[in-house]
Amino acid sequence: MKQKFNIIESTCVPLPLENVDTDQIIPARFLKATTRDESFFGENLFRDWRYNPDGSPVKGFVLNDPRYGGEILVAGRNFGSGSSREHAAWAIAGYGFKVVISSFFADIHKNNELNNFVLPVVVSPEFLAQLFESIEADPSTRVRVDVPAQTVTNLATGMCESFELNPYKKYCLMNALDDIDFLLLQKDRIEAYEKR
Repeated sequence: MKQKFNIIESTCVPLPLENVDTDQIIPARFLKATTRDESFFGENLFRDWRYNPDGSPVKGFVLNDPRYGGEILVAGRNFGSGSSREHAAWAIAGYGFKVVISSFFADIHKNNELNNFVLPVVVSPEFLAQLFESIEADPSTRVRVDVPAQTVTNLATGMCESFELNPYKKYCLMNALDDIDFLLLQKDRIEAYEKR
């Protein structure tokens, strides 16, 4: 969903697992879907971890735990590895996450998130470990992600880190523009260049 990014402050959903691949984020059988409806993919985010074969919720899985919620997913190292399916980013966005925090993202998945208005925030392993500890101690722990300043703050501890963000993608996120929108804004300049 296109939305302007500025400062996002939210509670978090912790997923302290490393090497979560795109097949775990959205299983391959959902790639045959003919819809692009974000809610469809959001409902099937982490499907095989979230639901039993009979469709009942798996007790103990974090998305089924009422203590956790919010717009920020905190994930273990190497999030989004595996195949390059964009459906994984659709599922994360469709569930309602605006930010994913991890110490490392697979490159293609990281770009897919950015293209689908989900901000991947890379933090140090130390920051990530402390954030997991804060959330475990108090599920109401809040995190502030300041996109203009490119900082992320654990409000429980005050610990803050800067994160990298491509200037073009930052501009697009802050102005709710996808790549086509951005090109359309440059139409006059493109036409002037073609005339020259």
